[in-house]
Amino acid sequence: MKDATKIIKVTTVADPASGAVNVPIQLSSTFNQPDFDQFGEFDYSRSGNPTRKAGEAAVAALEGGAHGFLFASGMAAIGSVLQIFSQGDHLLVSKFVYGGTFRLLEDVLSRFGITHTFVDPTDLSAIEAAIQPNTKAIYIETPSNPVLKVTDIAAVAQLAKAHGLLTIADNTFMSPLLQKPLALGADIVVHSATKFLAGHSDIIAGAAVTNDQALADRIYFMQNAFGATLGVTDNWLLLRGIKTLDVRMQRSSASAKALATWLAKQPAVTRVCYPGLPTDPGYPIQQKQALSGGAVLSFDVGSEANARIVAETCQLPEFSVSLGGAESILSYPPKMSHAEMSPEERAKTGITPGLLRYSVGLEDPSDLIADLAQALAKCK
Repeated sequence: MKDATKIIKVTTVADPASGAVNVPIQLSSTFNQPDFDQFGEFDYSRSGNPTRKAGEAAVAALEGGAHGFLFASGMAAIGSVLQIFSQGDHLLVSKFVYGGTFRLLEDVLSRFGITHTFVDPTDLSAIEAAIQPNTKAIYIETPSNPVLKVTDIAAVAQLAKAHGLLTIADNTFMSPLLQKPLALGADIVVHSATKFLAGHSDIIAGAAVTNDQALADRIYFMQNAFGATLGVTDNWLLLRGIKTLDVRMQRSSASAKALATWLAKQPAVTRVCYPGLPTDPGYPIQQKQALSGGAVLSFDVGSEANARIVAETCQLPEFSVSLGGAESILSYPPKMSHAEMSPEERAKTGITPGLLRYSVGLEDPSDLIADLAQALAKCK
C-alpha cells in the first residue's frame, strides 16, 4: 500500500467486539485474569493496554518497523531509548540536537556514567575519529532543530555498522510520511509524536520504533520499568491525528517551501535554513533520503531586536514553543527550544540571536507571506 492508504488502514482498526471503526478507549488500569497459572496478554496498563497496542502498531507500521512503543512525551521516548545503555557506555551525538536532548545528555545521563561526545554529523571522518572503544551508538536528528542541518542517514548507519554501533535517528521533523530512517539503515527511530504525528497541538506524546527484537525487548523493559507510557485517551487522539498526516504534511511542506523561497529574497533576512531549497547545503542529501524539505524552516533577521519585532508584529502564527500543528507556530529558539544551552554552545550550532523558527501550518501561504512582509518591513 502507498503511505496515504496505509495511514488510514493502520489507524482504522475495527473493534472485534462491536465492529466500531475507531479503536475503543480502554479506560482500565487492570485486567481480569481468568486462569490462576496462565495470564492473558494484558494485566496492568503500564505494561500494556489494548488502546496503546493499536497506537504502537500503527506508528511501527508507518515507520516500516516491527516494534513500536508510545510514551508520555518525546523526551520520555528519547530518555527511555538512551537508558538502554549502561554505566561506562559512550555515545556519539549530533551537535545539532534539540535542547531537551542536550539537557538529558549533559545533566542526567552523565550522572549515571553514560558519557557522550558531540560531533558534526555532516562530517563522516569526524564521526569516525570520535569513536572510542566503549562507544555504543551514534545519535542523529535530521533535519535538526532548529537550523535544519541534514545528516546522511544511510552513510552514518553504514559507518556505525562497520564499527558495531547502533544508529538512533530522531525523525520528528519529517514524520514517517516524508522520511523512513529504518529503511536507510537506522536501528531505532524516535519521535516527539506531539508534533506532526498528532498534528493538532492537543496532546504530548513520544514514540520509538525498531525492527530488532533484542532492541525491542530492551526498550520495552525501560518503558515498563519507568512507566512513562502514553495514556489511552491521548493515544486515541494520536490515532485520530495520524489519519490526516498525509494531507497535512503535503500542504504544510508545500507552503513551507513557498515561504522559504520568498524569505530568501528579502533584504531583512540574512539566512534561511530549509533543506527544500536548492541553495541549502543539505539539499542533495535531503532529495536522496526524504520526499521534501518538510514543514519547518528557520530564518535569521540579524539581531535579537529584529527577532523581537517580527515575533511581536506577526499576526498569523502563534508565538509559542512546539511545532507540527495545524496552526503556524513562530518560535525563538534561544529563549525557547534551546534555552538550556549557553550562548557559546548555541553559537557553535548556528543558533544566532536573530534566528526564528517557523512551523508552517494549514493557512493559505499567501496570507502567511503577507503577514511576514509587514513584520519584516519594521525591522531595523
